[in-house]
Amino acid sequence: MRCWAILIDGVLIWLFAVLFAVIEPALYTPAFWIGGIAYYTLLEGGWTGQTLGRRLIGIRVIDLARGGPIGYPRAFVRTIGRVLSFFVFGLGYFWMLWDREKQTWHDKFAGSVVVPTSAYPVG
Repeated sequence: MRCWAILIDGVLIWLFAVLFAVIEPALYTPAFWIGGIAYYTLLEGGWTGQTLGRRLIGIRVIDLARGGPIGYPRAFVRTIGRVLSFFVFGLGYFWMLWDREKQTWHDKFAGSVVVPTSAYPVG
């Protein structure tokens, strides 16, 4: 499920960057990185803990200890942690396959976990 949400979110971020590249090609890379960081931080740090891709798939990011939203500072840590999870041969993403809590590295950095929306509705 998570991979579909990542794909949907990635396409949305890519489209955002392409719009800037139409105006000025040199803006593609900054728009992609800054747009992606803002997208994940603002949406995962909000009260629903959902990006648009997560909302379509029916999953959300919550605080592992308390079950509520993780907030913007931890969402930012989680977003930056995605880069590390990816650049170490994607190992940080695959970590959830054998982790007891099904956490990726960026989940561990932020103290978060991804759960089904139906099991953990917004309060």
